[in-house]
Amino acid sequence: MSNTILAIDIGSTKVCAIIAEIDDEGKLQVQGHGIAKSQGIKKGAITNIELSSRAIKKAINDAKRIAGSNITSATVSISNAYAKSLNSTGIVNIPHKDISIKEINRVMQTALYNANVPNEYEVVHVLPYNFRVDDQDFIEDPFGMNASRMEVDVNIIMTQKSNLSNLKKAVRSAGVEIDGIVLSGYASAIATMDEDEKELGVAVIDLGGQTSNLVIHVGNSIRYNDFLGVGSNHITNDLSMALHTPLQIAENVKIRHGNLVETSNEVIELPIIGDEENRNGVSLEIVHSVIFARVEEALMILAKSLDKSALKEQIGAGIILTGGMTKLKGIRELAQSIFPALPVRIGKPREIDGLFDELKDPAYATVIGLLLYKAGEHTQYEINFQQDLLHSKEMHTDDLGDIRIDKTVKETEEQREVKKPKEKDESSDNIIFDDLPDIGADKQNPIKKLTNWAKQLF
Repeated sequence: MSNTILAIDIGSTKVCAIIAEIDDEGKLQVQGHGIAKSQGIKKGAITNIELSSRAIKKAINDAKRIAGSNITSATVSISNAYAKSLNSTGIVNIPHKDISIKEINRVMQTALYNANVPNEYEVVHVLPYNFRVDDQDFIEDPFGMNASRMEVDVNIIMTQKSNLSNLKKAVRSAGVEIDGIVLSGYASAIATMDEDEKELGVAVIDLGGQTSNLVIHVGNSIRYNDFLGVGSNHITNDLSMALHTPLQIAENVKIRHGNLVETSNEVIELPIIGDEENRNGVSLEIVHSVIFARVEEALMILAKSLDKSALKEQIGAGIILTGGMTKLKGIRELAQSIFPALPVRIGKPREIDGLFDELKDPAYATVIGLLLYKAGEHTQYEINFQQDLLHSKEMHTDDLGDIRIDKTVKETEEQREVKKPKEKDESSDNIIFDDLPDIGADKQNPIKKLTNWAKQLF
């Protein structure tokens, strides 16, 4: 039976909602989508609940209209602007020596319990990046192993309760309940990484409209996340100020003439802010230098953040650039010069059946990542914001075998309990209670007493 899901990416420049169906094999089929211009959201943070709710509602209603579905719950992205992370460790003993889902859940919950999560924060993800079984380190999957002790190192991603509450209010006002919350950088990573990159370690940089996110995936999980309040809108603002031209004109100049590699001496005529009659001649060299300065600054800050993570040596697959700003010509070459020791590629979101051409753009990596997350492409084991353990073992025969074993143990115990009274019944089947003499009545009846005494004498 197919399952209908709704994913909503609440960004600083756009809100995108996609409705899709997951079939029994976990394959996604897009049914409809809606895109609305963001309102009441600045640098990833909600600044006006009413306006943001209106934008969310418009995107959802457009998606519902196309899909012909009336879905009422959604998986929503939460900006890295809201997120903080900390590491923790959990240790448990394995009484039955076999590691089951129950034990994995227990060790991760222990790591969460041991973490010093501030009272005003709420946990969004608990992501394990290293399991230790007895003395063996870097276990890929401890499920089904024989051990007496298990340890786990986890990365806990959390957000302020007030921020989460504002997000929930905005989405509820749009007529939808939240059934999943995913860090936007994590969702972008899911949509753009391939299996080799996950294995080797990779950094995903999502360059959006007003924000840029950095997420480092090492050791089967997200190990580090950072946020920068700079995006492609800042380039538009810089151009508008430098060229004294309206914002919309500056945006068009950025899209048409934005080039980080080649410079040109060509002069273009642009309208002047507040002066409808006159136009200003501007050299494309100035346009190039303004765009170059802003993009270089953003990438340099992200490079420092990458160094600060102390995980640079573990990034074997290099860097994936995604998000709307990657449409600027020459951005990969500029990033390659800033990260000289690491390979850089532009990451488009993964192909999904029924995906519209406009959604195959890097700008929609987050919303497609949300769909894939909901379809089970999250970290192998993960505790979500509802404190439930997410895993992919339900479909595995090993896990079903465990269930069967538990069942048979219960059944044999029940059978033993049932058999005990049955054995008594079977032995007493040969004797009919009505045929037995009434002992109490014998003692009380004097005539019977006399005849019995006479029988014993003679």
